[in-house]
Amino acid sequence: MKDRPIGVFDSGVGGLTVVKQLMKEMPNEDIVYFGDTARVPYGTKSASTIRKFSIENVLFLLNFDVKLVIIACNTSSAIGLPFLGKYFSVPIIGVIKPGARAAVRSTNNGRIGVIGTRATITSGAYENEVRSINPKVRVFSRSCPLFVPLAEEGWANDGIAGAAAKKYLTGLKQTGIDTVILGCTHYPLLRKAISGALGKGVELVDSAEETAKEASELLEECGMKNRGKKAGSAKFYVSDAPEKFLEVARKFLGREVKKAEQVKDV
Repeated sequence: MKDRPIGVFDSGVGGLTVVKQLMKEMPNEDIVYFGDTARVPYGTKSASTIRKFSIENVLFLLNFDVKLVIIACNTSSAIGLPFLGKYFSVPIIGVIKPGARAAVRSTNNGRIGVIGTRATITSGAYENEVRSINPKVRVFSRSCPLFVPLAEEGWANDGIAGAAAKKYLTGLKQTGIDTVILGCTHYPLLRKAISGALGKGVELVDSAEETAKEASELLEECGMKNRGKKAGSAKFYVSDAPEKFLEVARKFLGREVKKAEQVKDV
């Protein structure tokens, strides 16, 4: 049981930031990652379609006898997670609850900002989760759609990223927030630009980092954590041509990814 891998899926490549944090948090664990690059983005799809894709992604990961599934996609976490728990016995966690919990712990003035894609912000998933934890907390949301292509193009530290962050976040900063949830798995790559636009008094909560911590705690509680000394391995699968994925993976993981296998039928 302990030697079984952790399964991670995303609609594309952003979930690699979760993989990076998992490798840091649990270096002995094997990981199987599936990026549904042929059907990205999920944010434009209907709820029924997102649930269908999410089920197919979990079924694919179960082929590897995974002991835990992590939904490294905000859209699937918001729409698919409540649904998936009814149909699968394997533990499944998403990225929204860990980020929301960390933000509530972090805030001192009860004013939290959330930044993400339009689909995530429109869903209100983070806002609902934060308020379920503490109804007194005020949540201010802002969609930042350009951040995703900037991260994938490797322009996270470019002046363009700084200009975009300032344009998007100036109004959010003026609300008096002291904590901001990075509500998209691409956004940790733009941490420097985001922090620069918000100023030193605002704490950034990385949902990817918090999700990795929650995964570690869950495996510990279930007695499924791999305590071996051997370094874990990572296998990558995508539903479209892997060339672009491999290029972006290097930027997201900060290491070389030599192989990603294309899966034609999920």
